[in-house]
Amino acid sequence: MAAENFSFKITHTSDHCRARSGILSTPHGSIETPNFIFCATKGAMKSISTADLAATGAGIILSNTYHLMLQPGPDVVEKNGGLHRMLNWNGPMLTDSGGFQIFSLGHGGVANEIKGRRNFPQNVKSLLKISENGAVFRSHSDGSIIHLTPEISMQVQRKLGADLVLAFDECTPFHADRDYTAMAMLRSHRWESRSLSEFKKSDDGNQALYGIIQGGVYEDLRRESAEFVAQNDFFGQAIGGSLGGSAEQMHAIVRMTGEVLDRERPTHLLGIGKIADIWNGVKSGIDTFDCVHPTRLALHGGALCMPNSSDGKGFMNLHNARFREDISPIDESCDCHCCRNFSRSYIHHLLRANEMLGGYLLTIHNARFMVKLMDDIRTSIQRGTFPGECKKWEISQKP
Repeated sequence: MAAENFSFKITHTSDHCRARSGILSTPHGSIETPNFIFCATKGAMKSISTADLAATGAGIILSNTYHLMLQPGPDVVEKNGGLHRMLNWNGPMLTDSGGFQIFSLGHGGVANEIKGRRNFPQNVKSLLKISENGAVFRSHSDGSIIHLTPEISMQVQRKLGADLVLAFDECTPFHADRDYTAMAMLRSHRWESRSLSEFKKSDDGNQALYGIIQGGVYEDLRRESAEFVAQNDFFGQAIGGSLGGSAEQMHAIVRMTGEVLDRERPTHLLGIGKIADIWNGVKSGIDTFDCVHPTRLALHGGALCMPNSSDGKGFMNLHNARFREDISPIDESCDCHCCRNFSRSYIHHLLRANEMLGGYLLTIHNARFMVKLMDDIRTSIQRGTFPGECKKWEISQKP
């Protein structure tokens, strides 16, 4: 896609794997890759402001088309000047297409962010119909009937105004059989072609479109989908859909898909962002990741940390009684506001007292942790020390 206000430049590549570093430029600035995209799902970060997030060094965030389409609605967002102005965020942004919600609604509920809602039964499968035209489902908020098509998804994302937008697709579960997965993938390809056509109708140079690779756990389907995206005029490419029933299977699918992608385009891995998954994704050539994990973990009392300081879990549970009198910071090497000023003991107290400040401080720490993690990954690629960093983080160096 000829996107004159966008570019992706690969600056370094690893001699040991498909890892690479680069610069992804948008009308709202540039980010270095690999990078992590923080989730402001409903147009807000969980427990912190965008100013707090920017102070950690974060450079890019995303919001969710499905949620914002229902509340407050794309017209309201547009009247607020788009997501950037409404959220007071000056850096790059991404919006998804709403396609993941087709998967989620079709299997008994929407994403975990809305499971606390009481005004719509959680055991009701809200998806009413998937057809060639698109999806019809019942709103989780008020029960109204919603139509979502490739054209509507593009129109909504245009009004939301993010820099990077995604084509409309269907995300199938990993246990779907091959016949259904193949059928859904081909329908997604037709939806993506329609998304691209609709996108071009009103393209003003302020947004760039990513195609999405589907195919479930089936290697031949993943290859076919990667070829479809590569043959079409998308600026970037995203690996979506189910990636298997285990971390090992997910890593294998991402690795295999990475081998057949267009290396010149920026590559995003949708909805994945745990520490081991990021390292393994970078090894396979992934440039950006998104996940609610850092913020969700913080709101449940978890602080991200090195594996060797957390019994191999990659996080500390500050609810645990062993932190009651621990006056050390979460991480003495961390320069975040939380670690510079507060002890594990104090965070433990805040969590036990149900004070919102506890989740706020942990979110700041986890965001800063992710920023530094991506810094370390990029530096290791640039210096040629990526395998050594993998070993330091207890990540397998096998291809």
